[in-house]
Amino acid sequence: MEFLGAGTVVTGASGGIGDALSRRFHALGARVVVSDVEASGIGALATELNAARPNSVLAVVADVASEQGNKELVASARQFLSQDGHSGIDLFFANAGVGSGTLLETTPEADWDLAFNVNVHAHRWAAKYLLEDWLIAGQGYFCSTASAAGLLSQIGSIPYSVTKSAAVAFAESLSITYGDRGVRVSCLCPQGVNTNMLRQGDSPGVGIASNVVRAAGLVLEPEDVALFVSDAIEAERFLILPHPQVAEFEQRKAADRDRWLTGMRKLQARVFGNS
Repeated sequence: MEFLGAGTVVTGASGGIGDALSRRFHALGARVVVSDVEASGIGALATELNAARPNSVLAVVADVASEQGNKELVASARQFLSQDGHSGIDLFFANAGVGSGTLLETTPEADWDLAFNVNVHAHRWAAKYLLEDWLIAGQGYFCSTASAAGLLSQIGSIPYSVTKSAAVAFAESLSITYGDRGVRVSCLCPQGVNTNMLRQGDSPGVGIASNVVRAAGLVLEPEDVALFVSDAIEAERFLILPHPQVAEFEQRKAADRDRWLTGMRKLQARVFGNS
């Protein structure tokens, strides 16, 4: 995919990976719709980027935890990106995510609902309203941020592990079902990235503590991830792994799942002191 002149949408764009992706796509010549549930971060981002290239960025406040929020986001983005003869939404990056929830017995049902709505259902709701135009045009690109947890499982938060696994499965299904009809799909599965989500987990009961993620390996900066992502999208690779060890770990898991599970229990005991 070529970014120059492309119409792109990034959710969860008020900070972290979403902010970095928006800046990277814009720097490569794309028009960008930046979206988040809060207005302040994306408003400032749009103002900054539009100062560099006028009318190239639109900020849309949207709650992607609901179907209606995704429907309205797609409609607003399509209208903005179709101006002046442009092609509309060429790339939709479902990046918004939540890391709430910990153990099965202590996680409230509301946290489960939020995790599924943002980490999984938001992807399918967005795709639902994108597909008709893309299939008519014979082209379109859907990207999602899942996690290495979606490939390898995660200690510390069962809701996060389950929903990120579902996000990977949805991306795979989308590629299988519509890939021969022009819809390209990529799925970003990083390990530790220096974002608010990583740091907020240090508050008790909020999510995955940063020491859990750091125990698994290197923590990257969002800008480094965005650079890796743009290269992968240009090459149209499905699985985007900024942490190269994730591919090795996935192979080990597939080769001997019982050994992998034993190793994960040992990691859990080392981090949390469980017996």
